[in-house]
Amino acid sequence: MAYKITDDCVNCGACEGECPVGAISEQNDKRVIDAAVCANCGACVASCPTSAIVED
Repeated sequence: MAYKITDDCVNCGACEGECPVGAISEQNDKRVIDAAVCANCGACVASCPTSAIVED
């Protein structure tokens, strides 16, 4: 199951650099995770300062 970024995201970009498969990008002033690309590794979760990344 992939992860998703909630509305708690402050668009800091910390998660994007941690994603080993490049599943995170910026869209409409917030970060989003492409579920089709997400490897479900959880690397992004620990990097999020607002705990905005959760399992989908």
